[in-house]
Amino acid sequence: MERWWQYLTPGPAQLATGLACLGVGMQRGRLPTVGPRTLDHWVAVVVTTGRGWFTGANGARQPVTAPAVLWLRPGEPHHYAPDGGGWAESFVDFTGPGVAGYTELGLLPDVDVTPLTTTDSAQRVVARIAAACRRGGPLVDLEASAGVHELLVELRRHRADLDLNGEPVLEVLRRDACLPLSVAQHARRAGLTVAELRRAVRSVGAVGPKEYLLTVRLNEAKALLAASELPVASVARRVGYEDPAYFTRIFTRRVGLAPSAFRAQQYRGDGRLRAVPHDELAEELTTLYGPERATTEADRATG
Repeated sequence: MERWWQYLTPGPAQLATGLACLGVGMQRGRLPTVGPRTLDHWVAVVVTTGRGWFTGANGARQPVTAPAVLWLRPGEPHHYAPDGGGWAESFVDFTGPGVAGYTELGLLPDVDVTPLTTTDSAQRVVARIAAACRRGGPLVDLEASAGVHELLVELRRHRADLDLNGEPVLEVLRRDACLPLSVAQHARRAGLTVAELRRAVRSVGAVGPKEYLLTVRLNEAKALLAASELPVASVARRVGYEDPAYFTRIFTRRVGLAPSAFRAQQYRGDGRLRAVPHDELAEELTTLYGPERATTEADRATG
């Protein structure tokens, strides 16, 4: 039996970054049964070879066959072990306020055992976390915690229980996102019903098609605003909005700045960008805030 682990004690500043690594370990062989026990933090147990079983909060025993990841959740009892032939596993303990966002995004699933297509990339991340812990030094907590973010992405990328048809659907949506089409029209172009489109998109991400399309459009709008002197109305049309006032409302609510104010901050074109006059910005914001608040926001942006 081979076993190695290292634990960390991150401080408040590290926890404030969103995720903090509490420990990392690797072990293989005929390992002892774990639990029943309950922890106060998350653990991802990546089973790379072998078979065994897992019992979670519902009390039902389920089989585990590598490659797979066991999700140990804070406050929930768990109990697991390899079978008589043993198994190989790596584990990473983590905590922090960022787990809520990762849960909402679907990277921390609501199932106890997730089958994987491969553990190669996850193992490389775990090895880097372990190497950082062995080196030590003033940046060890940051290096290890950065690895946790990467590990969650890799485990999500290689889930074997996701609908693989969702990936090409996302590619089609990304390609056509800036066309002035409704979700229903996008579904028809993909040969799907709206419900089928929604299921396909959600199978590979936590958001629905409307939110996904909006994100792609806003990303493109930001790029156009930062790199060109196109009028806001032209930018709106290029990303699929015929009504520039509606585009301005959507952009401002999501980004926190009006399109022209975003351009004033981020412009990276070759020409010299003119400053946005106060009255022009106030007029642009009136459709979103009304005249009184629009003037206040324009004062803040141009002051």
